[in-house]
Amino acid sequence: MTISLCMIVRDEEDVLARCLDSVKGLVHEIIIVDTGSKDHTKDIARRYTSRVYDFTWIDDFAAARNFAFSKARMDYTMWLDADDVILPSDRGDFLRLILGMSPDIDTVMMKYVTGVDQQGNPTFSYYRERLLKTALRPQWQGAVHEVIPPMGRMLYSHVAVTHKKMHPSDPDRNLRIFEKMLRQGLSLDPRQQFYYGRELYYHNRYPEAIQVFDKFLSGGQGWVENNIEACGQLSRCYDALHKPQEALQALFRSFQFDRPRAEVCCAIGSHFLESGRYEQAIYWYEAAAGCTRNDQSGGFVQPDCYDYIPYLQLCVCYDRLGQHQIANSYNQKAALIKPDDPAVQQNQAYFQRVLEKAE
Repeated sequence: MTISLCMIVRDEEDVLARCLDSVKGLVHEIIIVDTGSKDHTKDIARRYTSRVYDFTWIDDFAAARNFAFSKARMDYTMWLDADDVILPSDRGDFLRLILGMSPDIDTVMMKYVTGVDQQGNPTFSYYRERLLKTALRPQWQGAVHEVIPPMGRMLYSHVAVTHKKMHPSDPDRNLRIFEKMLRQGLSLDPRQQFYYGRELYYHNRYPEAIQVFDKFLSGGQGWVENNIEACGQLSRCYDALHKPQEALQALFRSFQFDRPRAEVCCAIGSHFLESGRYEQAIYWYEAAAGCTRNDQSGGFVQPDCYDYIPYLQLCVCYDRLGQHQIANSYNQKAALIKPDDPAVQQNQAYFQRVLEKAE
C-alpha cells in the first residue's frame, strides 16, 4: 500500500517542516499546492519534494484540494493541513495500519485531535476521512469546511492526526467566503448553513446566528450530529444575549434528534448549577457520566464530558448542599482520571481540612 500526501498551504513557514518531518517514512510521495504564499513556505516545501505547484486562490477550499488530489499517483491519497502532525506515539500504529490494511478498504477514517489539556490528553476530537483510494477519484465538496462524501468500504482507525496551531489564521476568512457566496446568489446547503451559523456566532453576531441555526434545524435536512451541535451553538447564542430560558430550551431541543449526549447534559447541568439549583444539576451531571461515548459517530466529541467534568461538577454540587463525604467521593473519581489536575488537587486539600474538622 502506497500513499500520496497532498497538502494545500499558504504562508506556513513556521509549521510546514514540523508537519512534513512527522510523516517521514510514512508516505511515498508528497504533493504541495501553494495558494499564494509570500513567505518561505515554497522554499521549505522543496526541501521535502520536487512536486510543488501553484494554484490561484479563488475562495474555494474544495477546488484547491481537488487540484492537489489530481496530482496523486499512489494507491491511497492522504491530506493534512500544515499545522497538523502525526505524533511519535501514533507513528508505529500508523505504520501497522498501512502494512496490515486490506486492499478492499476505500476510506480510512482517522481521529482528528484538535484540543488537548496540559497533560496532552485529548479534550476535543472527531473523525475525518484521511486516507482515500486514489483510483476512486475522491472529490472534495464545499468552498468552506470542505468534505469528501462517504465513499465505499470504510475503516475506522484509532490512529490520530493532531492539530497543533502555532499562529491564528485569518479569523474573518470563512465568514467572508460565505457572505460572498450569498451576495452572488448562491444557496447554502444544510452543511454550509450549519457552518455559516457557527461563523456568525464566532463573530458575536448572535441574532443572525440564531436565525441561521433555526432555519437549518427547521429545514430537517441536516446530519444528526450537526443538528445536535447546532442546538448547542444556539444555546450559546442565547446565553450571550442573557436569555437563559431560551438557552436551556435550545439544549432540550437536541433530544428530538437522538439520545442525549454527555456534552449536552453537561451544558444543561451547568445552567442549573449557575442558578443554584443543585438537585437538578446533579441529575444532569449524573446523566452525563452515564452516557456511552461514541467516537465514531462523526460528531465533535469532548471526552471530559463523559467522566471528568461531571465528576468534578458533582463534587461542587454536593459540597454546596453540605454533603461533603459524597462530594469528596466524586473528587476522588475525578482524580482517577486526572490526578495532576490543579482543581482536583485543590479539592483534595480542601476536603482534607473540611472532613478533619467534621471529625
